[in-house]
Amino acid sequence: MRRRVALAMVTGTVSVLVAVSIPPASADPPKTPDRITAAADRLVTSRPAVLHSSPKDAYTRQRVIAGQGGLHYTPYTRTYAGLPVYGGDFVVVTDAAGDVLSTSVSQEAALEVSTAPGLSAGQAGRLAEAELSEVASVSAPKLSVMAEGRGRLVYEVVVTGADRGRPSRLHVFVDARTGAIVQKSDEVMAGVGNSFYNGNSVTFPTRDSGGVYSMTDLTRPGTGCGGQNGMPYSGSDDSWGNGSGTNLETACVDTLYAVHKQWEMLDAWLDRDGFDGLGRGFPARVGLNAVNAYWTGSYANFGRTADNLRQATSMDVVAHEYGHAVFANTPGKDVGTNEKMILNESSGDIFGALTEHYANQPAALDPPDYMVGEEVNIAGSGPIRYMHKPSTLSGHPDCFSSSVPPMEPQIGAGVQNHWFYLLAEGSSPASGRPPSPTCDNSIITGLGIRKAGQIFMGTLLRKTQIWDHQRARRASLEAARQLFPGSCVEVKTVRAAWNAVRVPAVAGETQGCPNTFAVTLTPASATVRAGGQVSTAVSTVTTVAPAQGISLYATGLPAGTTAGFTPAVITSGAGSTLTVTTGSGTAPGTYHIAVRANGTSVDRIAVLTLTVTA
Repeated sequence: MRRRVALAMVTGTVSVLVAVSIPPASADPPKTPDRITAAADRLVTSRPAVLHSSPKDAYTRQRVIAGQGGLHYTPYTRTYAGLPVYGGDFVVVTDAAGDVLSTSVSQEAALEVSTAPGLSAGQAGRLAEAELSEVASVSAPKLSVMAEGRGRLVYEVVVTGADRGRPSRLHVFVDARTGAIVQKSDEVMAGVGNSFYNGNSVTFPTRDSGGVYSMTDLTRPGTGCGGQNGMPYSGSDDSWGNGSGTNLETACVDTLYAVHKQWEMLDAWLDRDGFDGLGRGFPARVGLNAVNAYWTGSYANFGRTADNLRQATSMDVVAHEYGHAVFANTPGKDVGTNEKMILNESSGDIFGALTEHYANQPAALDPPDYMVGEEVNIAGSGPIRYMHKPSTLSGHPDCFSSSVPPMEPQIGAGVQNHWFYLLAEGSSPASGRPPSPTCDNSIITGLGIRKAGQIFMGTLLRKTQIWDHQRARRASLEAARQLFPGSCVEVKTVRAAWNAVRVPAVAGETQGCPNTFAVTLTPASATVRAGGQVSTAVSTVTTVAPAQGISLYATGLPAGTTAGFTPAVITSGAGSTLTVTTGSGTAPGTYHIAVRANGTSVDRIAVLTLTVTA
């Protein structure tokens, strides 16, 4: 099989942690990216009740993530008395103009906890080490606060090794007073197997260095494929594999081809740049001598089938493992409770289905479907999961209940898989897909897999360290509302699909077709002498009825300056007058004042650029 070579030089970007700050007074009027960070920072520094701030809290803004529909997601991490807070992270969602749309916060109360441990770091390390049967290394225990109630002091320890022969990188949280194991989760996600077959001749990018070719994809930095030593396969020509199910070069052909299709799908359908969101990928290894495939946290590893006749490198399996990479590289990462691991496992299945549907191979190869592992028959018993009806396999749940969170992730994944199928295809698809019985006997019309994928990606971009089915429900409703603001269908379908799998509603979640409004300032910029006064008109328009109550206030005022609204409480569609009074000692410069309009359903922000002269 002859492979065409595609060479390209791609430069990556570096993520830098930035402390929360307000733009300096002398700054020029901010460009759109600056407006986004400035608006998010203003919200955070005002410490609204939704953040559950304490006097000892501090926040650090992470890299802003651009998403579909002009939305931007700004994650923040939290410290308490200088200690990292696990579960204290949150995401601020803004539109392209920098208006704050919503926040995704898991923490439920302000922290108030002693930071003096009763257990030494060495004791915590030994307790964590006992959680693996084979230990290669143990990280230095890190004293942290877990956002549980008013806070729990813990040590976070990373234990690397193996558990019952399976590689493991286990995050263990040890109570710093009692020594109890509070929580543990594994970065290494056990995966699935599937066919290697993508046709007799496929093309994918490789590298040519002085006549030596290697299975390294230069167009997708970080991506390559080789054996268990981690080195990409190489050769004197650019022809790879022989089409055999046992040939490892062929396994890399299928892996790189699937990576190529998944990368294209992420870009074309979900507006995401690579697996990490920064235009980078991760390497793959084949030839694992196990009936398995898994994601390690830094690369994907693929084994074989039980009969040893095929490698586990077909499109949905490869996309499943790299789906874990996407999950790990969205806010909130992939460390957490068992329920979070269940949602991670389901996310792999969802990305596998999305990639198959994007590739849209003919029936003779691997046509798009919602089965997991159907081609390879990895253990001799057919697919390992069915998304349309998980209970097709005994013990796999169609519906959420209290028994789901402690389940094995490969089994509990059925609930979110079922939700995604209903969201994409509905309960009785007209496309010829199998019917999907709902747990509440409802009838649902699907949105199509591309739109369902967009909503799911928007959900992951709101993910926090503490993550469960109800938080995913709330985040997906916000994603649907903000990605498709001119329509009610998406929000209603998302809610109906969650109801259909019996994931309970969350207090404060988006309801029905949300009423929204817009706010503008006329003029949006003004000049005033120190000690003087200036006014601007605040106008609101109800964009989706009915009208709602709005409270007005301003933040980001320079020292010695006050702001007043007449009136301060209005109904959308009405107006107000903002009067800014500067002090005689107000320093000359340009300031960006956030006019906040807090509505009963949504919040909006407009920016007044105020220039103060001497």
